[in-house]
Amino acid sequence: MKILLKRAYEPSSEADGTRILVDRLWPRGLTKQRLAADLWLKDIAPSTELRKWFNHDPEKWPEFVKRYSAELKHNPEGISQLVEAAKAENLTLIYGAKDEEHNEAVVLKKYLEKQEKR
Repeated sequence: MKILLKRAYEPSSEADGTRILVDRLWPRGLTKQRLAADLWLKDIAPSTELRKWFNHDPEKWPEFVKRYSAELKHNPEGISQLVEAAKAENLTLIYGAKDEEHNEAVVLKKYLEKQEKR
């Protein structure tokens, strides 16, 4: 299982495999064609409350990771859908955040990789 991360504003490539948007909100200024996502899994994204609380503040990162991971535990259907997609080919998690180190896709990737090891 190979999971990649890519900003929504970067061009797609063959190596991306299955491209899944994991944001609750559609990235600003992008058309469906330009994003080239195979699927939009809104329900796998952090809750609106958590997203607003975090507000991409790196100081809140450790607590965000903890809270979002707890939310993911209550979404087995979304997680299994992503794990199955990753088994077939590369899986690219698409996100809109500018910060490439502190966003939900980073947490989700680590969470999925832990699920694979079980």
